[in-house]
Amino acid sequence: MLALACPAAAAADPLPVASVTLGCEGQQVPPGGPVDEEEADPPPAPLPWPAQPVGGPRMGACGLIGPSDAPELNAESWVLADLDTGAVLAARAPHARHRPASTLKVLTALTAVRELNPDQVVQGTAEDQAIEGSKAGIGPGGQYTVRQLLAGLLLNSGNDTAQALSRAMGGDGPTLAAMTELAHDLGALDTRPATPSGLDGPGMSSSAYDLALIFRAAMREPLFAETTALRSVPFPGYADHPGFVLYNSSKLLANYEGTIGGKTGFTEAARHTLVGAADRNGRRLVMAMMRGEQSPTPMWKQGAQLLSWGFDLPATTPAVGQLVEEAPPPPAPPPTVSDSAAATTLALEPVPPLLPIGLGAIAITGMVIGGLALRRR
Repeated sequence: MLALACPAAAAADPLPVASVTLGCEGQQVPPGGPVDEEEADPPPAPLPWPAQPVGGPRMGACGLIGPSDAPELNAESWVLADLDTGAVLAARAPHARHRPASTLKVLTALTAVRELNPDQVVQGTAEDQAIEGSKAGIGPGGQYTVRQLLAGLLLNSGNDTAQALSRAMGGDGPTLAAMTELAHDLGALDTRPATPSGLDGPGMSSSAYDLALIFRAAMREPLFAETTALRSVPFPGYADHPGFVLYNSSKLLANYEGTIGGKTGFTEAARHTLVGAADRNGRRLVMAMMRGEQSPTPMWKQGAQLLSWGFDLPATTPAVGQLVEEAPPPPAPPPTVSDSAAATTLALEPVPPLLPIGLGAIAITGMVIGGLALRRR
């Protein structure tokens, strides 16, 4: 039998699981304790960190990534990327998780575009009219197409239209489930919607990386792209309330040349959020900013500054990451102890030499004849 030598230290022992850090410390959940709207019993567990940073190894960094002359922004997390290729040009803490506020409405709109017929009619309710926060102006008895509700959602950040769209998709439960599934399928693994409107709710989170990724996917839908770029649109009334003109509240669209769409957001807990895109001479960039402040520079001006800086970067500027097209495949499970032991046993077990078929038959025949002869003796 051939003995196989086994070195005393063939491989280093793996690190204990507790010593392996995934993601950035303190960034797995939005900062600050839960606000009243986020309280739940039991509280939602934090979203797990992926085994590898989505978008490439450098996307796992906690600070500035990319050219060192990036503009100074007061947003805690931001991403700048090519809208068409998905190449990330620069970022700061791209996967830090924050509350998205109304920038989540991009995901709501994208889900509705994929789930509903744009000409489907939805009736407004008193509950829509009474919802907290910003409203487009729908009311009980009003008749609105999905196309019109999307305009109210994106142009005027209507929480009332978010609720009406959610009702058309089966209610908050099915809508949030569809939004969650879509975010995961796109690779937005930092995103967990808790309300269709973006109002704070238990477990709500997203990231600048995810907002840029979701906006990029949404801009591929013609209805979304057309709606987010509208400056104004006629909007129906209800009961004795006449129709009116709904104006786009985006200051980036109104003031920054080349803007092709965007969405703002704000809650006290989330602070200010912004996602938007612009086109300059056929080159299109998308930026997303989270947990920013309006002072000393308004958020839209910070977004414009980031876009202008990006347009000035040479076309040869290397990418630091990539906005993915879909969720990365899960890592292959490690082999079990029993599988490893079986493989080792098979590797060490001696294998008898194989004889050619003809020689083997002759040898066996000889053994049989020899045995008979001995018995006769």
